[in-house]
Amino acid sequence: MASATHASHHQTKRKVVVTARAFEETYDVLTSAGLDVIQNESNEPWSRQELLSHAHDAHAILAFMFDSCDEELLDACPSLEIIACALKGFDNFDTKLCTERGVAVTAVPDLLTGPTAEMAILLALGLGRRIREADHLVRSSAFRGWRPTLYGAGIGGATVGIYGAGAVGRAIAERIRGFAPDRILYVDPIALDEATSKKLMMEPIDNLSQLLQKCDILFICTPLNLSTHHSINKESLSQAKAGLQLINISRGSCVDEAAVADALDTDFIAGYASDVFEFEDWILEKRPKTIEDRLLSHPCTLFSPHLGSAVVSTRREIERA
Repeated sequence: MASATHASHHQTKRKVVVTARAFEETYDVLTSAGLDVIQNESNEPWSRQELLSHAHDAHAILAFMFDSCDEELLDACPSLEIIACALKGFDNFDTKLCTERGVAVTAVPDLLTGPTAEMAILLALGLGRRIREADHLVRSSAFRGWRPTLYGAGIGGATVGIYGAGAVGRAIAERIRGFAPDRILYVDPIALDEATSKKLMMEPIDNLSQLLQKCDILFICTPLNLSTHHSINKESLSQAKAGLQLINISRGSCVDEAAVADALDTDFIAGYASDVFEFEDWILEKRPKTIEDRLLSHPCTLFSPHLGSAVVSTRREIERA
């Protein structure tokens, strides 16, 4: 069973459950406010039963990326007043049901935007320049100095696509301009105003199909909803420009991972990098339980374990928010 720390109990204290190992400062802020705090001290999440046991009489939950909120949780926690999400997207939380039950749900979108955009560009550079293979070669006994091998693709002169021009999409565009792409195209249901488009050099395009056909590098930055679930699928990928590098920084289930594996196997796309995965979208009952094996074994993939906001200063700010 995952361990937990308990602040001293008193019947009049309001109870807060912190579901992940947080910074000591976060714990100190909560306890100094006179709150009864129970915190998960492990890197691993509590089981659902452990969570319900700790939170059944809680007034507040500080939730993290591996958490979700559904009817079972709300039924088991009748005193709950607020779920403070230490994350950007809260699609794993049934906000409609929370509203009906009078439970507030908060998130911290502004704090994660910059680090997430940096991670997106890191993945694009690493994938295009074949850094996974290059690192392996250097660590192996096969490296004997420069050879005419491991040639990759850069951002300079490329056509970059951004699927979803929200805060993260715009932050990527702002940062990637320094790498001198030829064009930055975007698709979003809400067009950017003229001043923003001009400043970020972002050109609107009609739809995702056109974006796939024109781009060398495509960043997936759209939120997960009914219209974007598996929007990157077998049909859409069949229209991709030869050599497309696909970068997913949004939600795993915006992509059909099996279809991406098929596209890689048949050379419809040249590479796939992601910080997010379908199995993480807990709110979806039919999600895969693991990452597609063919993606993990394919040489033209690069992955990080949901590290978009994993910057010490950022994580501290998120918890304090």
